[in-house]
Amino acid sequence: MAHDAHDTAKILVEALPYIQRYAGKTIVVKYGGNAMTEEKLQLGFARDIVLLKQIGINPVVVHGGGPQIGEMLNRLGKESRFIEGMRVTDAETMDVVEMVLGGLVNKQIVNMINQAGGRAVGLTGKDGHTIIAEKMAMKTKNAQGELEEVDLGHVGEVTKINSRFLRLLDEDRFIPVVAPIGVGLDGTTYNINADLV
Repeated sequence: MAHDAHDTAKILVEALPYIQRYAGKTIVVKYGGNAMTEEKLQLGFARDIVLLKQIGINPVVVHGGGPQIGEMLNRLGKESRFIEGMRVTDAETMDVVEMVLGGLVNKQIVNMINQAGGRAVGLTGKDGHTIIAEKMAMKTKNAQGELEEVDLGHVGEVTKINSRFLRLLDEDRFIPVVAPIGVGLDGTTYNINADLV
């Protein structure tokens, strides 16, 4: 028991400079990959997010969900297509992306953080115009080695983040969990790679 207390004290002393440095700051935490699929890692992630909030750091979780989108598209009989790692997202695929990321995956993460003692709230980038985006322009080499523009459909890139809205959630002690779905100035919905938010 004394050994555990000593180890805990040592960890806290090592963490103190980081706690002091980031206290009151907002940090974006990207949640994806194996941490989303292995139960032990899920629980550890949720506890870590709650701990950050408890020590005065304001985490904003932005999550992925590519495998879950692919699985749902397969169940619906729709083939996934990728160009240089980017999912080609037509209107029908965008509906599935929004349903899976903004619904299923987002709410699972919110529930997990809440079960760990946090106050998470789930949203997409469309809510409160949190993520303003525009259509991503992408070029790739054709068979002749020349660059040509490719149409990825509803794949977007971030042009603006509504940080004021996120700050309001932070001030009320909520932990925002954001699905990487953006909205254009014209109301178009965009699928955004969580790594780019």
